[in-house]
Amino acid sequence: MNQQHQNERARIREAIDRLLAGQAALSDGSLTVVALATEAGVHRMALLKRHADLKSEFYERVRNETQQIPENEKRLRKTVAKLQKTIANQKTEIEELRELVTRLTLASAVLTQKEDATQGAPQATDNVIPFRSPAT
Repeated sequence: MNQQHQNERARIREAIDRLLAGQAALSDGSLTVVALATEAGVHRMALLKRHADLKSEFYERVRNETQQIPENEKRLRKTVAKLQKTIANQKTEIEELRELVTRLTLASAVLTQKEDATQGAPQATDNVIPFRSPAT
């Protein structure tokens, strides 16, 4: 590791400690990666790409030391709950549509049977030639 990389890591660790202590100097003090990057004076993408282990450590410490759920996890949980509700609604709708298809199929069969019964035997037309019975 070069010196600049080590300096970034040291600044990030110090920023983690300040944020968790509630003594933010450069950021708004929120417990997010954006605030951590601002507090450490590093670009957010540098934190996410080069120092992903420190980002994970930050979130783990937020969860353990403050008994809070990180903001991104809250958003994900909210999205998951919304998607689960959507899935449940779609399953209900699919079941209702299946029942409707069954009822319509039965209604169609009844109507077809009634139509056949009212027409009686099919009438022979002049242009139809009956098949001969097979010779035995």
